[in-house]
Amino acid sequence: MIELYRDGKIECTPMMLRVHGYYFPYGTKDIRYTSIRGIRRFETSALRGKGRIWGTGNFKYWANLDLRRPVKKIGFILDIGKSVKPFVTPDSPDAFEAVIRERTGLGPSSETPTPGPFI
Repeated sequence: MIELYRDGKIECTPMMLRVHGYYFPYGTKDIRYTSIRGIRRFETSALRGKGRIWGTGNFKYWANLDLRRPVKKIGFILDIGKSVKPFVTPDSPDAFEAVIRERTGLGPSSETPTPGPFI
């Protein structure tokens, strides 16, 4: 299978996004590109994702296990049409976003990163 993006925690395959470490203890969440309705890029901070290595403090979002999240500056919320939205912090945010936007047909981002939600 051809991989379009991979950093150890996140894989973009030709058919789907795979988020490793999403379920306890190490389960993978598979998200078909056709189910992604939107993607929101934001700057992380202490209360906006940087301090959350796994899980959530706000049950609208769920962060996969990422021990390097405290040093990452950019995060993404994926709208998959469900009440809980996945929160991911790829190692290469630009490459990840480009693959997701191309595969989902969402088009280029017109936004600059903004403060994200409390996670």
